[in-house]
Amino acid sequence: MPGQLLLVDDEPGLREAVQAYLEDSEFNVNVASNATEGWEKLQSNPPDLVITDIMMPQVDGYQFLKQMREDPRFKSLPVVFLTARGMTKDRIQGYQAGCDAYLSKPFDPDELVAIVENLLERRASSEKGAEGTDIEIIARQLAEIQQILKQRPAIAQSDTHIKIDLTPREQSVLDLVAQGLMNKEIARRLETSVRNVEKYVSRLFSKTGTNSRTELVRYALEHGLTK
Repeated sequence: MPGQLLLVDDEPGLREAVQAYLEDSEFNVNVASNATEGWEKLQSNPPDLVITDIMMPQVDGYQFLKQMREDPRFKSLPVVFLTARGMTKDRIQGYQAGCDAYLSKPFDPDELVAIVENLLERRASSEKGAEGTDIEIIARQLAEIQQILKQRPAIAQSDTHIKIDLTPREQSVLDLVAQGLMNKEIARRLETSVRNVEKYVSRLFSKTGTNSRTELVRYALEHGLTK
């Protein structure tokens, strides 16, 4: 599956050129002209990796990265800094801020592609390795969800009408999460990748303002979002 990238840069020419090159390298690229727009797109369509300029008006790259790292959903999201400032102290500041790679302008597009591919591969390997170490967390989440389902008749639906637009695939994922299925089982059921399921779950968290699967299930039951 091609990686989903978010490119944030206030220079239209550079933004369009980098987007075109990355898309030629078979990545899916969403773009934003500033950090505020980038944050909105980050939440509505969570990417696998973010590429962002540092020197931007109003909210710079450092502030944007800080905002990401303070949100549990994006704490480990790979981030590549692009900047015209290539001094050693600037790179050190970037790494101290929590970026994963730092590329000074002008740069070779092939180098950017290599960095992106490397970071995505490392993330995928890390997630694969984590599957075997998160058994206790998964077991606890399943137990909590099963408990919620047992209490389902006692969960009163809210009288407040809440309109949340879910795509058909998001609804399918929500229904399966509410059944107590984990990402791997959902991916198998929907014939898609685990990474895609993770994206849909992240979108559901964002749209419902929840932070865990148990919160999501309770919210969905209270507001009649799932049967």
